Amino acid sequence: MERPAKTTPPKAARRPLTRGRVLAAAAALIERDGLAAFSIRGLGARLGCEPMSVYHYFSSKAHLLDALVDRAIAGVSVPPPGADPEDQLRQMCRAYRDMARRQPRLYQLIVLHRLNTPVGVRFIESVLTLIHAISPEPRFVAQSFRAVGYYLTGAALDETAGYASGPSAADAVSDQYIARECPRLTAAAPYFKPEWWDSTFELGLETLLTGMRVAAPSRSSRRNGP
Repeated sequence: MERPAKTTPPKAARRPLTRGRVLAAAAALIERDGLAAFSIRGLGARLGCEPMSVYHYFSSKAHLLDALVDRAIAGVSVPPPGADPEDQLRQMCRAYRDMARRQPRLYQLIVLHRLNTPVGVRFIESVLTLIHAISPEPRFVAQSFRAVGYYLTGAALDETAGYASGPSAADAVSDQYIARECPRLTAAAPYFKPEWWDSTFELGLETLLTGMRVAAPSRSSRRNGP
């Protein structure tokens, strides 16, 4: 009797590789393993392709990391100036913090990365435009931009990889020592916990915006000059 010919079951169709898929996989890998462990070889393994396939979309690891920073920054919603530019700036600050908290391990790169790509400089320009709508005096715009940056990066770093996650002293003091010697720290400590971060961020943001409002040159001073 003639035996039936063997048939090979069809292989499952492989998902096509795209630039967006490479970026999404790279971002997920960094959040899982950290920046130090990230490699193109590991990314290829996650995608089920050879490392050279990744280089079809990004000519180097540095170019891929640039694209990841661009992707994160592009996700920060910066509203155009409106009737209340201060509130528009407030919304942008919250969006930036949300971006950092969504990808805390990638943020360690974002916070030190010079935003000198087209996406990066357009983001800077959009934030400067919001501050310019509060007061167009160049020095005020520049210094306020830096002050907003100081606050946002400090808050985001503290919440994603800050004090609570840092190294401990070799001989750390006990809770009993703190309770005995540091009454102010003992009273404040409960409010350092993550459940208070939102209200703490809002307190700092409102303090910053109030200071900008006070420092903004008045219309009369702009007309009369220094």
